[in-house]
Amino acid sequence: MLNKLAAFLEEHRMLQPGDTLVCAVSGGADSVALLFAMYLLKDKLGIRLSAAHFNHHLRGAESDRDARFVEAFCRGLGIPLHMGEGTVVPGEKGLEAAAREARYAFFMGLPGKIATAHTADDNAETVLMHLVRGTGLKGLGGIAPVSGRLLRPMLTVTRREVEDFLDEYHLKHVEDSSNESNDFLRNRIRHGLMPLLRRENPRIGENLSRLALGLRLDEAYLEDQTSGPLPGISVLRQLHPAARRRYLRRFLEDSGVREPEQSHVELAEALVFSENPSARGSFPGGKTIAREYDRLVVLEERETLPERLLSCPGRTELPEAGLVAVCAPAESLENGPRVFTVRPRGQMVLRGRRSGDALRLPGGRKLLKKRMIDAKIPAPRRDRIPVLCDEGGILGVWGFGADPDRTARELPAVTVRFISLDNTEE
Repeated sequence: MLNKLAAFLEEHRMLQPGDTLVCAVSGGADSVALLFAMYLLKDKLGIRLSAAHFNHHLRGAESDRDARFVEAFCRGLGIPLHMGEGTVVPGEKGLEAAAREARYAFFMGLPGKIATAHTADDNAETVLMHLVRGTGLKGLGGIAPVSGRLLRPMLTVTRREVEDFLDEYHLKHVEDSSNESNDFLRNRIRHGLMPLLRRENPRIGENLSRLALGLRLDEAYLEDQTSGPLPGISVLRQLHPAARRRYLRRFLEDSGVREPEQSHVELAEALVFSENPSARGSFPGGKTIAREYDRLVVLEERETLPERLLSCPGRTELPEAGLVAVCAPAESLENGPRVFTVRPRGQMVLRGRRSGDALRLPGGRKLLKKRMIDAKIPAPRRDRIPVLCDEGGILGVWGFGADPDRTARELPAVTVRFISLDNTEE
């Protein structure tokens, strides 16, 4: 075991002379073996060694027993020990995940590099857990050997080798009674599935861990080949599926979809190939992702444009559209996509589009929905485009212009001008 651990440390360049290493120690067999192995190697490696133990207080007297055992073990070897404790409250992902978060928060608050005692068998179980839940190549990569300051130097060491190492050096350890429970998926895989697989191949744990480490290298290379911003829809359609799905997975992660599963990536891929240029899909975390013609975007929850009376003369703010409508007596006849000179009939109002709205422009009359589609305006934005109306109907639409039959041909008249909320001309 010692030789395997030392070789893995060197292969992944985990430690340099002068480093401070903190071994996370629960008191169980794996963590005791890791701490003692690093105790034997510390002078050769030229590192400063300490240990850390976190008491979750989840098993009453047994938790306190574990803490006392670790204290005595470290004291006997003269290894400095960092002790932490806390009350764990189950979160959305359950008690086990909450305990892990509390434990790692304590470990990562300590100086130096942190080593945990995950073995080849742990890695194999992790791969199988991901397979059961559904995963891709990234999930099949299992546990990372190095993740920032966090080191896992025992990923090629089997649980059997740990037991032999403890016997060789006459080392005691404590047993966690919760490991016997089948309440957690990992334990069900450990107690049920792994023994079946070992009957076919006693080295299944080591083999699966090696497979995961190799796949992790492949994944890292492919990720490097697909770095950069998400390409447009036309480019994504031409990419090899392996590259396309990596771009999409990273896009989902950057968009706030935590730990996207294969089904989520496939949904994003369906949006890419949809014939609907405004297709959309719902993703975990309440995220809605949509096509905006040649790109994918995360939709922001924004209100549609409500109807408002237009102050004239005066300013009418339209925060949903990021605009201000300024109405004043016209000094000249001025008409364009964002400025209309008109003679209104009665009170003017600003509102969002409605079903059946149509706008006449020099090219003819056309439904407003069709004009927005032709202009490739994304569907989520269409309801926030201001429509200027009076008692005679639609006067004009922001971004398109005014109805020629409703524009003023001589003064007096009024001019309605749209500017952005930051006072930049739109």
